[in-house]
Amino acid sequence: MTDERKQQLISEFGKHELTDAERAKTEGSYISLPSGNTHYEIRGEDELCVLIHGYAVGYFIYDRLADELVKNGYRVLRYDLLGRGLSERVKGKYNVELFVRQLEDIISALAGGESFNLIATSMGAPVASAYCAKHPSVVKRLIYYAPAGMDTFKPPFYMYLSACPLIGDFIFANWGDKVLFKNVTREMKHVDVDPYREKLAESFRYKGFSRCTLSSLRHTILKTKKSTGFFIEAAKLNIPTLCLWGRDDITMPFYMSGRFREIMPGAEFHKLDGSGHIFVYDEVEKAAQWTLPFLKNNTEA
Repeated sequence: MTDERKQQLISEFGKHELTDAERAKTEGSYISLPSGNTHYEIRGEDELCVLIHGYAVGYFIYDRLADELVKNGYRVLRYDLLGRGLSERVKGKYNVELFVRQLEDIISALAGGESFNLIATSMGAPVASAYCAKHPSVVKRLIYYAPAGMDTFKPPFYMYLSACPLIGDFIFANWGDKVLFKNVTREMKHVDVDPYREKLAESFRYKGFSRCTLSSLRHTILKTKKSTGFFIEAAKLNIPTLCLWGRDDITMPFYMSGRFREIMPGAEFHKLDGSGHIFVYDEVEKAAQWTLPFLKNNTEA
């Protein structure tokens, strides 16, 4: 992507309202939920897999994995978390409880009464864990990709600054989206990143994105003690669990995996040598290599 194209995309950040007319121009479906209007896609047949993405991206991070799951006989539901992608920028704190309500709402609306597999990336992991703790008999299998939420996480200095009232608001209002957009593909090594950037920019262009991601940083990403508690509760349920983690992950560094394995000693764990944080998009073959056999082999008793 040329610098000119990047600047063109950045110039549109936060300039547009996410209206019904705007939504009509996009792919996917929309559903009005009690928690907020949600952009989603559901396709495939038979056993359901629900996919939760992470901090800043939309459900497009699962483009390639969704294809693999559908091709292998699964039905896939993926959706944009509130505040990102093309889902509503609702008011209030963007904490785990908000995202769990959204997950509850969309499951109730589109898969009520059905058990399913739950796959979560990064910030989606504490959401998945909290959902399991609240609904212990619904999730058949649980899969984490580079989960956020470990209480051993050592946030970089800019995160501490961003969490401060007024200072954080000023930083995000002036530089947050631009820096995030420029750095988001730094760990991707194997695919053309331009389509990824174009889809990400679609989310950034609508008003409220910066406010929502800042709130998510303050009330989800940095609340690691609280999130670790959700993992501990989920571990007690003995749900068959898989965790994949890139050895070269910069965003959620690999050292955090030690705490994960301590909390969830029964989980199947694999490190991915040479992989960064977004391996589910960048190296879908690696994700599928472990995910598909895990789903197939860990059948219900």
